[in-house]
Amino acid sequence: MWIKMNRKMKRLKNVHFVGIGGSGMSGIAEVMIGLGYKVQGSDIKMSDQLERLRSLGAKIYISHSPLNIKNADALVVSSAINEKNSEVIEAKKKMLPVVARAEMLAELMRFYHSIAISGTHGKTTTTSLVATLLAEGGLDPTYIIGGCLKSSNSHAKLGTGEYLVAEADESDASFAHLKPMISVVTNIDLDHMSTYDNNIEKLNSGFIEFLHNLPFYGLAIICIDDKGVKKIKHRIARSVITYGISEKADIRAENIEFKNTYTTFDVIRKNITERLNIKINLPGLHNVQNALAAIAVATELNLSNTSIKKALKTFSGIDRRFQITENLPIKNGKATLIDDYGHHPTEILATLNAIRSGWGDKKITLLFQPHRYTRTKDLFPDFVDALSMTDQLIVTKIYAAGEEPIKGFSGEKLVKTIKKEKKIDPIYINSLEDSINIINQIVNDGDILLLMGAGDIGSFVKDLPKLLRVAL
Repeated sequence: MWIKMNRKMKRLKNVHFVGIGGSGMSGIAEVMIGLGYKVQGSDIKMSDQLERLRSLGAKIYISHSPLNIKNADALVVSSAINEKNSEVIEAKKKMLPVVARAEMLAELMRFYHSIAISGTHGKTTTTSLVATLLAEGGLDPTYIIGGCLKSSNSHAKLGTGEYLVAEADESDASFAHLKPMISVVTNIDLDHMSTYDNNIEKLNSGFIEFLHNLPFYGLAIICIDDKGVKKIKHRIARSVITYGISEKADIRAENIEFKNTYTTFDVIRKNITERLNIKINLPGLHNVQNALAAIAVATELNLSNTSIKKALKTFSGIDRRFQITENLPIKNGKATLIDDYGHHPTEILATLNAIRSGWGDKKITLLFQPHRYTRTKDLFPDFVDALSMTDQLIVTKIYAAGEEPIKGFSGEKLVKTIKKEKKIDPIYINSLEDSINIINQIVNDGDILLLMGAGDIGSFVKDLPKLLRVAL
């Protein structure tokens, strides 16, 4: 299979990734290194993932410069990179191919039986679960994930099998490039709406187009619990399997029980007599749904019940997806730290509900870093409602992610609105470091400290235990 691909792509000896440190980019780069290509790339700062790529043989530049691409045969460009980038400009002068990340992923997928996981929320967890189930089933898949899978300490792996599992990104509509054999839609929610001209119908049509990129014999696996997915179900002209908590689902869960990080439930599958008794080291109803999506894929591929149950029971999780650190030192004793990438109101509510379900009445202090001005503006009332569901709240300034500020929308405005409209007294801080003394003041022994956001709060959380100890 890969001899065939290498013949087709043999002219590409040296591939340059612009924005190589991005979660979607680094995974593709790692797979291409495994395939024998010379991989190089540029980004604006070093990271653990870039150190990993460098250790695998990639040449990494910390800065963007036309000089970086002098030996490149083609450029793969992150969606965060615009046409004014100096490397992109130089590549066009030299008449080099400039390929979007999703187009490169689509080329890789063409040579596999590919499985693409899309949806506003839960893509990374579901993709990781599918990859884990296939690996346990002996299929040794190639996978490309938007988060770091703890079991491999990587975003990606080149397998020897015929399957490739990858996230399909709706944020820039680039999932329309992909042509998998199986597609999963976890949910459809309002996010990245500027991509769709702030038009819900265009968003829905984007998902329909993604599903219709399946071959006529392909399979769509969709979550019937989700309102957005239910609205498009009748428009899907492909074979469909539904999953969820709903009694109408083809693959459904019942007898769900939560205990701290563990969840147990039974799975009933249409036309299959035997039930599956599942135990998974993930909390929350949303993760039951993510697991059901993976079970649906595994069932379609005829994986054994033993493999499915073992893979889910031993699943070790993904970095920054409900990542728990016990016994965090604080002034008043020890707390449980939970770090989560969630940055959308729906994700905030799902995470808070998961904590309530698994930990009962323990007090929750949420430190939240808003991500992007556009998201904060578009979903402002939803953020106010979701953030008010915690017991104590600390909000930082917005992580811009390259956006220009929008007048009237800020972390401070969120705090003022919540204070005015809700029964909670939030605290605003200018920098993450300002939270240290506040945490030591308001978090008590046995409490839960929850950090959420998609910006540099992910780096801050790594230093938090040390910073808290120093401040004691």
